[in-house]
Amino acid sequence: MALMAIALPILPGKTQEWRDFIAEVNGSRYDEFADSRRRAGVHERTFLQQTPMGDLVIVTLEGDDPARSFGQLLSDTSEFSQWFGAHAMAVHGDFTAPGAPPPPGLVADSERA
Repeated sequence: MALMAIALPILPGKTQEWRDFIAEVNGSRYDEFADSRRRAGVHERTFLQQTPMGDLVIVTLEGDDPARSFGQLLSDTSEFSQWFGAHAMAVHGDFTAPGAPPPPGLVADSERA
């Protein structure tokens, strides 16, 4: 299994909105969330990292090809994915827009293949 991680800043003043969004993902919309990740072939884990510079969300995607799965999730047009994407952009900004930082790159691995 391959692993990908991405850090997304939470826009200033949006941490409670993010917490409410994640509560819904883990609550009433959990089955849709889990199903969307299964369809994309990825296991997602999300972490909140609070820092003096602001809050970050760290998302890990684990699967056969997590970069492909990430692209699939971004392009999914299902009702759930549209809902999820709108909420993600509301709290993180448009991290897919031209000029956005490139995806993260692996720089160290304690278990090289």
